[in-house]
Amino acid sequence: MSVIDEYLAGVSGAHRVRLDELRAIIEAHVPQGVEQGLSYGMPTYKLNGNLVHFATGKNHVGLYPGPSGVTFATERLDALGLKHSKGAVQFPLDHPVPADLVADIVAFRVAEQEQKGRRG
Repeated sequence: MSVIDEYLAGVSGAHRVRLDELRAIIEAHVPQGVEQGLSYGMPTYKLNGNLVHFATGKNHVGLYPGPSGVTFATERLDALGLKHSKGAVQFPLDHPVPADLVADIVAFRVAEQEQKGRRG
C-alpha cells in the first residue's frame, strides 16, 4: 500500500469520491514511475521536485499545482467559477472534477518539471 493509498483510506464520502477522481486524472497524465509521497501532509507526485499535490478541504478538494499551474489555467478556472489562489485550486464537492482542465494543468506541470530536469 502506497502512502497515497494510506492517506485516502482515511477519507470517506464525497471527499473520497472527488479525491479518487483527482488521483485517476493525475495518474493518467504523469510519466510512469513518477515518485509518490506525502509533502505538507498531502498526497504528492514528484518529478524533479514537487509536481502536484491534492488534498481535502472543508467543503472541497484541492489541487495544488503551484503558482505556474494556476497561472496557466486562470482563464479557464475563472470561466468555470472555480476558486483559486496563488498555488491552489478548489473543486466543490457537489460537482464532478473537470477532468480536461485537471489533465491540462498536470500535463503543463509535467512539461515544466521535465524541462527543469533537463536544465539540471
